[in-house]
Parts: sequence; structure tokens; C-alpha cells
Amino acid sequence: MSARFDATATFDVRLRTRVVFGAGAIDRLGELAAELGFRRTLLVADPGLLAAGFVERATDRLRAKGVEPFAFHDFDANPDSEMARAAGERAREHGVDSFVGLGGGSSLDCAKAANFLLTGGGRMQDYWGYGQARRPLRPMIGVPTTAGTGSEAQTYALVSDAATHVKMACGDPTAAFRVAILDPLLTVSQPAAVAAAAGYDALSHAVETFVCTRRNPFSETFSREAWRLLEPHFARVIEEPSDLAARGAMLLGAHYAGVAIEASMLGAAHACANPLTARYGTVHGVAIALMLPSVCRWNGAAAGARYGELLRLAGRAPGADPAEGLAVRLADLAATARLPARLREMNVPADDLQTLAGDAAVQWTGRFNPRPFDAGGALELYRAAW
Repeated sequence: MSARFDATATFDVRLRTRVVFGAGAIDRLGELAAELGFRRTLLVADPGLLAAGFVERATDRLRAKGVEPFAFHDFDANPDSEMARAAGERAREHGVDSFVGLGGGSSLDCAKAANFLLTGGGRMQDYWGYGQARRPLRPMIGVPTTAGTGSEAQTYALVSDAATHVKMACGDPTAAFRVAILDPLLTVSQPAAVAAAAGYDALSHAVETFVCTRRNPFSETFSREAWRLLEPHFARVIEEPSDLAARGAMLLGAHYAGVAIEASMLGAAHACANPLTARYGTVHGVAIALMLPSVCRWNGAAAGARYGELLRLAGRAPGADPAEGLAVRLADLAATARLPARLREMNVPADDLQTLAGDAAVQWTGRFNPRPFDAGGALELYRAAW
């Protein structure tokens, strides 16, 4: 029997990003930039992409169409407000009219953050929240080289406060990439650890958007399709990194999951993961892998039926306890990718769990978890994952 449509559902969604998908699509970068009127652009790419030759390739394609790129590489996997300030200053120094984000979520977020600062001035903290841009942002193209955050589909930049390490979600309707170039070939050379952490993050986006309180018939469509693409191909890209079909499925699945986030929200796994990154520098996808199975079990009473639907989409029987079944499947996928399973493996002291719980309780995404989430719930989750 098909699920009953929720006639009370309401949503207001605008898809703002053109998607160009295919092996070799990076070669259209110059053409697409010229169509958007780019003349002087800040090319934001992490240092690892220099060695891979992607920055040179992007630069060549841009210059071939009359676009002059100015590179910025001084940021890391968790860009902060000081890195954003430096990127904004470089953009201002060269009088750029546009931005290209090339790389993982950190590159895409840093490009958005620099755009906020170039366009509106001030500090990154001034843009914390949604709709705080002082004027429309300059046009941007996003070129993800990892299948993870789906940032190219979202109007938020995630940037840490350099002083407090608190993650700030800075969003605005004009912070959407005009074009997202999804080229599976760009993901083949990423290190296995990056593919594992990024891919698991994408899986979590499919799971959390599907059960969050802001889900709606539109977001659910993308959550389902993201899960259908990601769940069977995650292990494949770890075991067979050269499988281009699997890479393409992961890249498109991560994008769909990003659309689902933009149209709904996340939940407790992200609320609990962010303090681990802020306090210990834990890679975001690793932090998610540590928390997501426990979150599924904890949410069982509120979201078990929906977790069962995800299992059925994966061709698995939900059983008597769908939340447990999904938690086991997610833990198995993490193990296949050699991601850690327990907080103690990451040297998180048991004495810190109470403090972490306080931090998690004020994370924005926790408000949308299907089971009401507070510091007490966060402590239960950290203890379960420890």
C-alpha cells in the first residue's frame, strides 16, 4: 500500500542552481562563466587540488574564454571567520566580479563566505542566520570534487567563529551558486579517507532530511533519491575507487541530499557532530559516523516507520525494529569505510560528555530532530556513542 499524501503539508521552495553533470563537465567551466558575465573571478580551491592539477585545468578553461582567475588557497577543512576575511580581502584586492568554488565543502563554503564579505563588508559574524546579506551577492559557480556536503545546492555557508570555534550557518537567497558543475572524474583522485568521510556525511543528509520535522513532499523526493543512489554505492567507491559509475551516483546523490537540506533541515546527528569538530577538530564526516547510528536508535519511537521505508528502498527487510535495522546498516557502512565507531577511539574523555551535551543542545539543527532534543538527550546520545 502506498504512503498516504499529507494534505496539510506546506512548503515554499525555489531551485536557483543550474546543474551541469557528466564526465569531463569541468571543461565547460570557462564557457559557463562567460555566459554569466564573469571577467575577473576568485578561484577558491584547497591546496590539495593544486597538486592534482585541477586548479591549472580550471584556470586554463577560464582564461580560454576571457575570464581572469585569481587563486585563493589559504584555508583548511573547517574554514573559519579569519580565513573568510582573508579570502574577502583577496577578492577586494583584485576587484573580482564573481567566484568559483572548486573542491570539497570547505572550498564552496569559503567562496560563499568571501562573497558575503566582499559584497557587504563587515565581519562573518554579521551574516550568521538567514537573509542578512546587505546587497545581492556576486554570481558564483560551484565545482565539487568530493561527494559529501552538497554545499553547491545550498544557500548557506558554514563557517566557524575563529575565536569560539562555533559553527555559524550564514545564508541568503542570493548565496546560491548560479551553476553547479558535477564531474565524476574530479572525485576519482580523492584520498580514500576523504571519500569515506564525505560520503558518509552525504548518507547522513539523506537520512536526517527524511525524518526531520521540516520535511515535506518536495524534500522527501530528493531524500529518497539521494538515499537510493548513495546507500549501494558508498562501499563501492571505497572498494573500487576507479568505478566511475559509482562515483557519479555518489556525486549526484550528494547533490540531491543537498537539495533536500535546502528544502527541509537536519537533526540530532549534526547537532552532536558539530561540538566534536569545534572541541577536538574531528573531521565532520567522521563525527557524523560516530553519532548517526546512535541517533537512529534514539529516534526509533518517533521515526521508526520512516527508517523502515529507507531500509525497503535499500532492498532490506525492516524487521520488528526498523530503527535498529537502519542503525546496524549505517554502522556496517562506516566499518566498511574504516571510520571509527566509538568516541573513545577518538580520545574523547568521558568527563567531557556533559560539556559536549550542553554545546549540542544549542545547535540549530537539533530543533528539527523528530524526537525533541535537548541537553539531556544529547548526553544520552554521547554516552551511547562513547
